[in-house]
This record gives sequence, structure tokens and C-alpha cells, in this order.
Amino acid sequence: MRSVFLTLLVFLGQNTFLFADDRPNILWITCEDTSPHFGCYGDDFAITPNVDQLAEQGIRYTNAFAYTGVCAPSRSCLITGMYPLRLGSQNMRSTATLPKQIRCFTEYLREAGYYCTNNSKEDYNFKRPITAWDESSKKAHWRNRKAGQPFFSVFNFTVCHQSQIFCSEKKYQSNTKRLTDEQRHDLAEVFVPPIHPDIPEFRKEWARHYDNVTAMDYQVGDVLQELKEDGLEENTIVFFYSDHGTGMPSVKMFAWGPGLEVPLVIRFPKKYEHLAPTQRGETTDRLVSFVDFGPTALSLAGVKIPKHMQGRAFLGEQQTQPRDFVFGGKERQAECIDTIRYVRNHKFQYNRNFHPELPFGQYMSYVWKHDSMKAWYALHQDGQLNGPPAKFFAVPKPIEELYDVQNDPWQVNNLANEPAYESVLNQLRAELKSQMLAAGDLGLLPEREMHSRSESSTPYEIATDSDLNAIEKLWNAAADANQGDPQNIPKLTQMLSSPDSAIRWWGALGLVTLREQAKPAERELISALGDSSPDVRIAAAEALAQLGKVDLALPVLKKSLSIDDPFVRLSAMNLIQRIGSPAKSLIPAIKKAGMKSSQHKDVASYVGRMVDYVPEQLGE
Repeated sequence: MRSVFLTLLVFLGQNTFLFADDRPNILWITCEDTSPHFGCYGDDFAITPNVDQLAEQGIRYTNAFAYTGVCAPSRSCLITGMYPLRLGSQNMRSTATLPKQIRCFTEYLREAGYYCTNNSKEDYNFKRPITAWDESSKKAHWRNRKAGQPFFSVFNFTVCHQSQIFCSEKKYQSNTKRLTDEQRHDLAEVFVPPIHPDIPEFRKEWARHYDNVTAMDYQVGDVLQELKEDGLEENTIVFFYSDHGTGMPSVKMFAWGPGLEVPLVIRFPKKYEHLAPTQRGETTDRLVSFVDFGPTALSLAGVKIPKHMQGRAFLGEQQTQPRDFVFGGKERQAECIDTIRYVRNHKFQYNRNFHPELPFGQYMSYVWKHDSMKAWYALHQDGQLNGPPAKFFAVPKPIEELYDVQNDPWQVNNLANEPAYESVLNQLRAELKSQMLAAGDLGLLPEREMHSRSESSTPYEIATDSDLNAIEKLWNAAADANQGDPQNIPKLTQMLSSPDSAIRWWGALGLVTLREQAKPAERELISALGDSSPDVRIAAAEALAQLGKVDLALPVLKKSLSIDDPFVRLSAMNLIQRIGSPAKSLIPAIKKAGMKSSQHKDVASYVGRMVDYVPEQLGE
């Protein structure tokens, strides 16, 4: 039964309600770039007394997951209750255009009378509407609302962001000035996870991360104290969570569990304990995803959840049955182009890598600011890596990954080729495909194509158009392309003749994956250099370069560098980098390839960074 106060509501519009003052306030305390490295999650190295106390007073979720291992797409997911791969906001960073019917969930809260504040990060990968917040700034606070008005407030802490790991010593000392000597983490006691080489650079940065988390814990205590001082504890449901996993190389920006799993603690005051899934101080293993957070906030506030939202409420009157799986993925991260999808249940995580021809460890200018990343890459170049740390740079990467996450949380032992796990692999592969189809996944289109095909509408509107985003056909094309089987050459060359340029692109990528075994398709690849799609031309150029025909590839790349499209220029830059010194003659064209302005300004900025980086890699 709904509580008595809900019977007092007066309907004012589609999602506008007038309630008695008994509605809960909702406070989201968020931090950045932090996996569950907290004492309450069993991490003995962590020093987090305020979050630990919150967990004692509330409910700790042990299976909460970001959409992806990076902020902007995950924040797009949080604020809309939609998968970014449906909105076209999945790439980091980018600017998607949303249709009018897709709104931030806070707009529905505001229409229902809530005072909504954000302090202060947005970073949604789309231009947020002015109606999303009453206040969104470093001064935004529930204290600015009208007397008695219920509020939804976000306070976001950045002291544990990735940038604060590789920052200057002066900045680091300033960030952690509240820490006592006993609270600083000893490098000698740091646990270096098996995915990283145990070298001084990683020890220093992991220790810094833990210090930063402690500094953030102080800030959590500050906000909770303000809530208490204002006499609002007994009227406010408090969420604490992180926007994705830890900001370390190969964790942040990826789709393995350590980059996806987040802490989530929710405290219910006595007044609203009936809304809690269990008793205070206890845990729940319910699977929850960021796509569920917006619908859950609406459910707690008594606001009807819009039908277009893809998330499921996990609290309140509109909560659904628990999920069997969480689903998400990874796309382009800065300069690094890739497409990965995952599904995860309580026991296993399955990843599908749609670009096995590329290593995980591609160059990303931001990540290369880490001393640990530079040292790790140097070890790779010197042939000094083995075991799990070598996997990051291996080519090809596996098409499929399957991990027993209960026994292998760092996802080291890939079970995808183990006969004993064949039934699990088949089940999760089918579930992933089903999720992609149901979600309207745009990720099997080249990023440039996604934008060009939606130019007269929006990515959201073409997502389920069987002509403009033929997901099942694209899935099958990718499956044929990824196999690396020479017997697929007739299929791949037939794909090069498809009327759909995205299918042609997958055909060319399949020949890239075959490397020197693609020789029988050389004639078709040469013909594809004249394709109307620049994505197809660049992929054909790469396949030919791998056949030793660099002289045929370079003119295509030189021309691509002059096309007024940042997606084309970025793709060309990445390929030139992979070709290496044989492409040295393109350095003058590379230096002229920077873009001063573009509709896609973030992508243009990454082109500029590659202008600075690639000539050095070519041996200038």
C-alpha cells in the first residue's frame, strides 16, 4: 500500500504532482574513479570511516555497475535512464543530439515539485536542457530551496579522479592535507593487481589513489554533517556511489569488472525504512546498473517512470523484479577507437570484442600522463612483459572473454575456450546479442556513419530503423569479420559489394584481421580504395598495408587527412601510427591535419593531439 500522504496528491499535468510534505528528500553523494576500495567492502588497506559508518547505518550493494568504465557515457546513462548506445552518446567524448521526448529524469522531478541541484559536474555527452536543474554550479545546494520543498541534490567529489593520481606533488599534498600521517598509505604495503606489472610507478600511483579516497571520505563526512545540522537526516534518503571504477591504466576506460563495479551504499531514515530491501547494516546482492538509477529516483519520489526509459527501478513502488544480467559496453575513448560489449550475472562476465585486430592498449594521450603507463609501455616495447600484464598489448585480442568473477575478480583467466564452460559461453553470447537488439545498439556502425545517417533526425530515432541500423545483419557481418578464418574470404569480399556501407566496412575489417592471409582478396581490396565511404577506404588501406602494399595505402591516407571530417582524420591518424615508419612520408600532411573547429569539437581536439604525437612515433 502507498503511504497515506500519497492519497493527497493532486494531478496537475503529465508528470506534475502536488504532494503533502511527506515525500522523501533524495541526496546523491558521488565520487569519481573509485572501485569498491572501502573498509565496508572488506578492503583492509582502505581508510574510509565516513563511508563505512554510512554502510553501518544503511544498505550496502555488492553488485552495482556503471554502464562503462569512464565518466561521460556513464553520466549520460545516469541522467536519462537510457543506454548511451541507444542515444548515440556512447563515445568518450562526443556530443549527441537527443530527440525532444528524451529528457533528464530530474526534469520529471522538478515538474513534481522537487528542487533539483547539481554540485556540479554534468559531462553528459549531450547539451543538457536548462530545465534539468534548478541549480547546477559549485554553489548549488538544497539550502536554496523554498521552505518545506522536497529536494533532489547531487554533490560530486573529484579529489579521487584519475587526474589527481598523476598530478604534481604540490597538488597531491594539497588534496590530502587533512590526512594524518597514520592515514597515508605505505608503498611497500600496496597490493599491485595481477593485471599490472609490480614496478615502483604502479606502487606509487595505487598508494596515491588510496590516499585520495581517504581525502574524499572526509568530504563525504562534511556533506552528511551539513544534512544533520539542517535537521534533514530523518527526511532524506542518501545514496553514495562512484561514477565508475578506479582511474588507473587498464581499469578506467575499459569494460572489465574492476572498471565497472562501483560502491553503492543507501541509507534510509527510520521514516522510510519500509522502502529498504533489507535491514540497516546488511547487504544485498541484487544486480543494479546505472541505467536503473534515474527510474529508481522517480519511483522513490512517487513520479511515474516514462515508458521510454530502459532502466528498471530497484526501489520504491515501481520497482521491478531483480535483473538476471547487467549490460553495457565500451566505445571510442579519446583517440582510441574500439567497440566492446559485456553482460554480467552474479557468477560470470562475458565480453565481446568487436575489434580483435586492435590491442586493448592503444595510445590515449590522457592515459599516457601516468608514469605507470609510460613505464608499462616501455616494458612492452623492450619485450619484458609476460603473464597477465602482457595481455594488454597483445594483438589480436580475443574475440570473446569469459570470467568467473567470483573466483577471478581481476579477470585474468579467460574461460571462453574451455570446453567445461561452453554452455555458459553460449548462454551469455545469446544474452548479449538479445540485449543489443532490444536496446537498439548503435555501436556496430562506424561513429562517422552513426552521425551522418542521423543528420536529419537523431541517433535515437535511427537506432531501431532496420535500414539505417540493421543490427542483426551488422552482428552477423561482424561475426564473420572477426573470426580470422581464411575460409571466410568469399563472404568478406561479397560484403565489400553490399549496398550498406557499414556492411562493406565490416568486410574490409575482416580482411584486416586476416593480415597476410587476405592475399586472395587483394584485387577486391584495391577496388575498395575507391569506395564512397571513407571508413571502407581506410580499412581497405590497412589490409593492403599488411599485405606489403603500403604504396597503395599511403595516398588514401594522405587524402583522408585533408577531408573536413574529424572522424575520418582520426581514423587515418590511428592507422598511420600502426603502420609506423613506412608512413613517414606523410608527416607533412599530418602536421597540416589539425582542425580549428568542427561540429564534433571533442573529436577534432583528439585529431590535434595526434598531430603532435604521431610524427614522433614515425621517427621524425
